[in-house]
Amino acid sequence: MPEADRAPHFVRSLERGLAVIRAFDADHPELTLSEVARSCGLTRAAARRFLLTLADLGYVRADGRAYRLTPRVLELGYSYLSSFSLAQIAEPHLEQLVENTRESSSLCVLDGDDIVYVARVPARRIMTAAITVGTRFPAHVTSVGRVILAHLPQEEIDLRLSRAELTPLTARTIVSADLLRAELERVRRQGYAVVDQELEEGLRSIAAPVRDRGSEVVAAVNIPVQAGRTTLAAVRRDLLPALLETVAGIEADLGMSAVSTGPASTGPARASSPGTGTHRSSSSPRPPAPRP
Repeated sequence: MPEADRAPHFVRSLERGLAVIRAFDADHPELTLSEVARSCGLTRAAARRFLLTLADLGYVRADGRAYRLTPRVLELGYSYLSSFSLAQIAEPHLEQLVENTRESSSLCVLDGDDIVYVARVPARRIMTAAITVGTRFPAHVTSVGRVILAHLPQEEIDLRLSRAELTPLTARTIVSADLLRAELERVRRQGYAVVDQELEEGLRSIAAPVRDRGSEVVAAVNIPVQAGRTTLAAVRRDLLPALLETVAGIEADLGMSAVSTGPASTGPARASSPGTGTHRSSSSPRPPAPRP
């Protein structure tokens, strides 16, 4: 966050401490003091103080000259996930969808300019993408992200596109704001999104929005497939009907549930500010399932 945008209450040391935790990932599960300092833009002395404090709290452990996260960091996300009633409601529906289609499926929400996976049921098949709960991707290059973005107010879509890093992840990635704006309009009209190898070569994905009792888009469900064995026509013909049926089941359970889908239960996807989340969308009917 730029210095000028920080509110008077902003605690920079907390920001730096969280940055140290985020420096560790699947590609960097073990880091030296110098690597942490370089990754977070800290001096070695500051990085050492943060690492030692995190070690005292049980979130980091030292292994010789290197540091690793401990399982205790899972506590930081557990409170959110344990209160995420939408994910709990959706999971059995995702399991049935995976059983019927033999493809993986996930539930995602919008957090800032990213989508975050909050529930996932993998198929019994090796996929190239290592996706787990908590995985994040830029929203504009994913089917789940586009289907949520498409239901935002136009002024918020314009704001997001103006600040998005429209860099090509593959040769097929849409990098024009005008083309992306047109694609979002098409997604909004048809009620689902298909992304063809824009996030990763060889990976196609179809997604549909999940609405709460007030017709607000609060999440999206996707089905990713390998392009080499599934055509775009087959995605729409074979997977879209099952996807729409699954989403309808989730929405029906949400409608009957007494659990609120407010901020405490659906997290970032519900925030109404331009920076994060979804909005109260106009209620548009589900598209009819295509005939084979």
